[in-house]
Amino acid sequence: MSEEPIEDLEIADELIAERRAADPDQLPLDMIPWTRHTVAAIDTFSLWVGKIVSYLLIPMCLAMVYEVIARKFFIAPTMWAYDISRMMYGAFFMLGSAYALSRGVHIRADFIYRNWKPKTQATVDLILFIFLYFPGMLVFLYMSFDYAFEAWERGEKGMDTAWMPHMGPIKSAIPIGITFLLIQGVSEVLKCWYAIKNNRWPV
Repeated sequence: MSEEPIEDLEIADELIAERRAADPDQLPLDMIPWTRHTVAAIDTFSLWVGKIVSYLLIPMCLAMVYEVIARKFFIAPTMWAYDISRMMYGAFFMLGSAYALSRGVHIRADFIYRNWKPKTQATVDLILFIFLYFPGMLVFLYMSFDYAFEAWERGEKGMDTAWMPHMGPIKSAIPIGITFLLIQGVSEVLKCWYAIKNNRWPV
């Protein structure tokens, strides 16, 4: 049984949903002006949030490196490294989600989706955004706001480690991240509308 030539196996970012490598302001001129400006502004905002949030990777890595060195070479494990690493990772995930959505890298059944015409892709996306995404995100925002507010109000502390960090700051990353996702969702809906009308994605 002969093997397929390696060159025939197309493995590229586009096949796992990455389709948006352009700058936020590189939008087609035939977009309605207010739509073009709105999409550019929201995508630029998400881009800058993503860049800022990416720096959370530095304290997360430093905490883990410090913990490994202290534990391995000085037999002095910390009480705080585990909490710092998981809190930074949680914030990294929640606050960076809108940027990931703007770049089209959220998980989807792409082996089906990528074979559709842009108009079909956009129609399915628009329906899902309106009937599932926005209602779900709004419910999630309402619940997470109470979740974070109570943590601040009660001075809640993490009880699963000896360090017992205050939980208000990290729990606040949830409603903030959801707010960013809702804002980015507006841009995605406008992109879908353009793709439905023109059978091509604006970015």
